[in-house]
Amino acid sequence: MTELSQPRPDPAVAPHDLSDIVLANDVRGRADDQLTVEVARALGAAFADSLESPELIVAHDMRRSSPALSQAVIEGAVRRGAIVADAGLASTDQLYCASGLHRAAAVMITASHNPPQDNGLKLCLPGARRISRDTGLGEIGRAAEAYLDAGEIPVRGEGRAEEIDTLDDYARTLLELAPVPEGRPLRVVVDAGSGMAGHTAPAVLGRLPQIEMVGLHLALDGDFPHHPADPLRPENLRDLQEAVLRERADLGLAFDGDADRCVVLDETGTAVTPSALTALIARREIASARAAGETRPVVVANLVTSRHVAETIREAGGEHVRTPVGHSLIKETMAARGAVFGGEHSAHYYFRDFFHADSGMLAALHVLAALAETDAPSSALVAAHSPYAASGEINTRVEDAARARERVRERLGGLPGARIDDLDGLTVEHWDEERPAEERWWFTLRSSNTEPLLRLNVEAEQDATMERIRDEVLALVREDAVGLTTADRTEPDPMEHEDRARHEDGARHEQEAADEQGPADEQGADPLAVTAPAVDGGIAAPVGPPSGASGADVPGWVRAILRCPDCGGELRDTDRAMRCEVCRRVHPVEGGIPVLIAGRHEAPPSS
Repeated sequence: MTELSQPRPDPAVAPHDLSDIVLANDVRGRADDQLTVEVARALGAAFADSLESPELIVAHDMRRSSPALSQAVIEGAVRRGAIVADAGLASTDQLYCASGLHRAAAVMITASHNPPQDNGLKLCLPGARRISRDTGLGEIGRAAEAYLDAGEIPVRGEGRAEEIDTLDDYARTLLELAPVPEGRPLRVVVDAGSGMAGHTAPAVLGRLPQIEMVGLHLALDGDFPHHPADPLRPENLRDLQEAVLRERADLGLAFDGDADRCVVLDETGTAVTPSALTALIARREIASARAAGETRPVVVANLVTSRHVAETIREAGGEHVRTPVGHSLIKETMAARGAVFGGEHSAHYYFRDFFHADSGMLAALHVLAALAETDAPSSALVAAHSPYAASGEINTRVEDAARARERVRERLGGLPGARIDDLDGLTVEHWDEERPAEERWWFTLRSSNTEPLLRLNVEAEQDATMERIRDEVLALVREDAVGLTTADRTEPDPMEHEDRARHEDGARHEQEAADEQGPADEQGADPLAVTAPAVDGGIAAPVGPPSGASGADVPGWVRAILRCPDCGGELRDTDRAMRCEVCRRVHPVEGGIPVLIAGRHEAPPSS
């Protein structure tokens, strides 16, 4: 990247501030409000100024605001002399492929799985090298602010725009990297969630005569009329689960909005954990690299992935490298170590041969290829990669995360045979093959960078052990808990892998919405919805709702996973009802049971 020259601001214009939308790894905000066409035009100009070569590819997703924002980015870049290839509709990994094949910088207009009103920009240098705030994005944001302050973007050079078709090259590249053997016919249901997989899945899977693809929600629709395009939320997988069973399919695939993430369901409709897929793909990539002459291929995985991932990598003859959680961290480590593959617990999978970029479709092809090589059902294929009992990620809001973590360190880290690791929070491992199976366990307890949250993941040899350690750690953590957030999910916050700072932006949006409704105590929020200190050998006892709250008589673990049927948001107690913290819809409680009905705005009057 070249050093940016700053245009002179107009002193009569109030200075612009893009810090709320120029985040750690991309640009994201509310379309037509924070991210306007004027802002997009300025960002396109500033990005073009930063490039050593004028070639630039621009693509966009199916959101209502995306075409206009894409055109604005192109206009700004052309004014600064860029030669822009307009790729039109594309998935994010399709654009990465184009950036790698053409050795050109690129901009993707998308907000991934975010709500319809949001949009954003993902920027990368030639070869699909993502730009972060530390590697130029912050400077690009400041240059865009200067263009906005000046009120104009001067013309430089002879820029132009032309159209380019990238879909054929994308499909061909993926199928060359993960060829699916012929012979075994496979029936696959694909839920595009109204997102960009509706554009890419038919183009890729349609080239395979042995694959019968059953499409679900393939029509592109930026309003996401069927369900949010976030496959990490279990409630968003229900349509796919039903279709897999109804169609007697061998596999189900669910993609997020920009189709760079993929969640896999086996033939029973059960979601396969990203850790299991990481292990399965790692074995295949290691075998391929070793066949090409590499003695000990490196595979990178973050510290939350299953213990089985590291075991599989070593057994396959590879080297396992463990990283903190974070999109940029895993990519940096892969590049530094020349890793063949990288996997995250957030369903992102990175491939060295795919320009070190992530691709949900390429991951899906690996699973299909592995399945085609066997006569077994998909459940049997992945069962071998899910040998341990896991808690999933459990989040707890605390007054003092460091103090709570120290309580856990003192109690469990001091046990005989326990080993402590402070990479990205606290990891305690109590796993020795010479110990009885019931004594083998480990956990991570990480702090959120943006909220007073602790994130717990527990894994053990046996279910009972996992539950015992999980409950003991939660009891220690929740001694000073101030309320529980999204908990007992099987996978993590889908935003965290990309940009922890982005979570702060989302929290700010939610707070702004809450401010419009009035103080939290007037909304019926339940600040006492915590779990009491441990009783009966470390199992936490639930605390009932306070007087005047919903009166929902459900177990704590059920309450923790209840979600709004309209938006998937968290539910809080209010008077004889539960209110969604995101969309503010109210659902009644009758006979102690929450009645969750899509579209309801107010609880009916009590009889």
